[in-house]
Amino acid sequence: MEHAHAMPATWRSAISATLHCLTGCAVGEVLGMVLGTAFGWSTAGTVVASIALAFAFGYALTARSVVRAGVALSTALGVALAADTVSIATMEVVDNAVMVVVPGAMTATLASPLFWLSLAGSLAIAFALTVPVNKWMIGRGKGHAVVHGYHH
Repeated sequence: MEHAHAMPATWRSAISATLHCLTGCAVGEVLGMVLGTAFGWSTAGTVVASIALAFAFGYALTARSVVRAGVALSTALGVALAADTVSIATMEVVDNAVMVVVPGAMTATLASPLFWLSLAGSLAIAFALTVPVNKWMIGRGKGHAVVHGYHH
Protein backbone atom coordinates (compact mmCIF):
# COMPACT_ATOMS: atom_id res chain seq x y z
CA MET A 1 0.00 0.00 0.00
CA GLU A 2 1.74 3.18 -1.17
CA HIS A 3 0.63 6.72 -0.38
CA ALA A 4 1.52 10.08 -1.82
CA HIS A 5 2.93 11.44 1.43
CA ALA A 6 6.32 10.09 2.40
CA MET A 7 7.32 10.01 6.04
CA PRO A 8 11.01 10.67 6.71
CA ALA A 9 12.81 7.79 8.41
CA THR A 10 14.19 9.85 11.27
CA TRP A 11 14.89 8.62 14.78
CA ARG A 12 12.17 11.00 15.92
CA SER A 13 9.58 9.40 13.62
CA ALA A 14 10.71 5.94 14.72
CA ILE A 15 10.42 6.89 18.40
CA SER A 16 6.96 8.34 17.76
CA ALA A 17 5.83 5.18 15.96
CA THR A 18 7.25 3.00 18.72
CA LEU A 19 5.57 5.06 21.44
CA HIS A 20 2.29 4.54 19.61
CA CYS A 21 2.97 0.82 19.44
CA LEU A 22 4.02 0.76 23.09
CA THR A 23 0.68 2.22 24.14
CA GLY A 24 -1.37 -0.64 22.74
CA CYS A 25 1.24 -3.26 23.60
CA ALA A 26 1.56 -2.08 27.17
CA VAL A 27 -2.19 -2.07 27.78
CA GLY A 28 -2.54 -5.61 26.43
CA GLU A 29 0.69 -6.89 27.96
CA VAL A 30 -0.05 -5.54 31.42
CA LEU A 31 -3.66 -6.77 31.29
CA GLY A 32 -2.54 -10.24 30.19
CA MET A 33 0.17 -10.47 32.85
CA VAL A 34 -2.19 -9.22 35.56
CA LEU A 35 -4.94 -11.67 34.55
CA GLY A 36 -2.53 -14.59 34.29
CA THR A 37 -0.96 -13.79 37.64
CA ALA A 38 -4.27 -13.11 39.41
CA PHE A 39 -5.84 -16.34 38.14
CA GLY A 40 -2.72 -18.48 38.55
CA TRP A 41 -2.39 -19.35 34.87
CA SER A 42 0.69 -21.17 33.62
CA THR A 43 3.56 -19.15 32.19
CA ALA A 44 2.55 -20.23 28.68
CA GLY A 45 -1.09 -19.28 29.23
CA THR A 46 -0.14 -15.90 30.63
CA VAL A 47 2.25 -15.18 27.75
CA VAL A 48 -0.35 -16.21 25.14
CA ALA A 49 -2.98 -13.98 26.76
CA SER A 50 -0.53 -11.06 26.96
CA ILE A 51 0.44 -11.39 23.31
CA ALA A 52 -3.16 -11.73 22.10
CA LEU A 53 -4.27 -8.71 24.11
CA ALA A 54 -1.27 -6.64 23.00
CA PHE A 55 -2.09 -7.28 19.35
CA ALA A 56 -5.81 -6.60 19.93
CA PHE A 57 -5.20 -3.28 21.69
CA GLY A 58 -2.42 -2.25 19.31
CA TYR A 59 -4.52 -2.88 16.21
CA ALA A 60 -7.57 -1.25 17.79
CA LEU A 61 -5.71 1.97 18.60
CA THR A 62 -4.33 2.26 15.08
CA ALA A 63 -7.65 1.38 13.43
CA ARG A 64 -9.40 3.98 15.60
CA SER A 65 -7.02 6.73 14.45
CA VAL A 66 -7.44 5.77 10.79
CA VAL A 67 -11.26 5.65 11.12
CA ARG A 68 -11.12 9.14 12.64
CA ALA A 69 -9.38 10.25 9.43
CA GLY A 70 -12.55 9.26 7.55
CA VAL A 71 -11.60 5.76 6.38
CA ALA A 72 -14.01 2.81 6.48
CA LEU A 73 -13.49 0.38 9.37
CA SER A 74 -12.65 -2.54 7.08
CA THR A 75 -9.94 -0.49 5.38
CA ALA A 76 -8.71 0.83 8.74
CA LEU A 77 -8.31 -2.72 10.05
CA GLY A 78 -6.23 -3.61 6.98
CA VAL A 79 -4.08 -0.54 7.52
CA ALA A 80 -3.60 -1.49 11.18
CA LEU A 81 -2.51 -5.01 10.24
CA ALA A 82 -0.06 -3.68 7.65
CA ALA A 83 1.26 -0.91 9.87
CA ASP A 84 1.62 -2.59 13.24
CA THR A 85 2.24 -6.32 12.86
CA VAL A 86 6.05 -6.25 12.74
CA SER A 87 6.32 -3.58 15.43
CA ILE A 88 3.96 -5.35 17.84
CA ALA A 89 5.54 -8.74 17.13
CA THR A 90 9.01 -7.35 17.87
CA MET A 91 7.85 -5.72 21.05
CA GLU A 92 6.01 -8.83 22.22
CA VAL A 93 8.89 -11.22 21.55
CA VAL A 94 11.25 -9.00 23.52
CA ASP A 95 9.05 -8.09 26.48
CA ASN A 96 7.75 -11.62 27.01
CA ALA A 97 11.24 -13.07 26.68
CA VAL A 98 12.47 -10.67 29.35
CA MET A 99 9.58 -11.57 31.67
CA VAL A 100 10.26 -15.28 31.22
CA VAL A 101 14.02 -15.04 31.83
CA VAL A 102 13.90 -12.78 34.91
CA PRO A 103 14.06 -15.24 37.81
CA GLY A 104 10.75 -15.27 39.67
CA ALA A 105 9.00 -12.65 37.52
CA MET A 106 6.37 -15.04 36.16
CA THR A 107 5.59 -16.48 39.57
CA ALA A 108 5.64 -13.19 41.50
CA THR A 109 2.36 -11.95 42.91
CA LEU A 110 0.67 -8.71 41.91
CA ALA A 111 1.76 -7.26 45.27
CA SER A 112 5.41 -8.00 44.52
CA PRO A 113 7.73 -5.23 43.33
CA LEU A 114 9.52 -7.93 41.29
CA PHE A 115 6.41 -8.39 39.15
CA TRP A 116 5.94 -4.69 38.42
CA LEU A 117 9.64 -3.84 38.02
CA SER A 118 10.14 -6.80 35.66
CA LEU A 119 7.11 -5.79 33.62
CA ALA A 120 8.20 -2.14 33.40
CA GLY A 121 11.76 -3.17 32.55
CA SER A 122 10.60 -5.62 29.90
CA LEU A 123 8.54 -2.92 28.19
CA ALA A 124 11.44 -0.43 28.33
CA ILE A 125 13.82 -2.95 26.77
CA ALA A 126 11.23 -3.88 24.14
CA PHE A 127 10.76 -0.19 23.30
CA ALA A 128 14.52 0.35 22.88
CA LEU A 129 14.88 -2.66 20.59
CA THR A 130 11.76 -1.86 18.53
CA VAL A 131 12.75 1.74 17.67
CA PRO A 132 15.40 0.68 15.09
CA VAL A 133 12.96 -1.83 13.58
CA ASN A 134 10.39 0.94 13.10
CA LYS A 135 13.02 3.29 11.67
CA TRP A 136 14.00 0.66 9.13
CA MET A 137 10.35 0.02 8.20
CA ILE A 138 9.45 3.72 7.91
CA GLY A 139 12.44 4.21 5.61
CA ARG A 140 10.91 1.62 3.28
CA GLY A 141 7.42 3.14 3.35
CA LYS A 142 6.13 0.41 5.66
CA GLY A 143 4.92 0.26 9.25
CA HIS A 144 3.83 3.58 10.69
CA ALA A 145 4.53 5.26 7.34
CA VAL A 146 1.38 3.53 6.05
CA VAL A 147 -0.72 5.10 8.83
CA HIS A 148 0.94 8.49 8.27
CA GLY A 149 -0.45 8.52 4.72
CA TYR A 150 -3.97 8.67 6.19
CA HIS A 151 -3.24 11.68 8.40
CA HIS A 152 -2.69 14.13 5.56
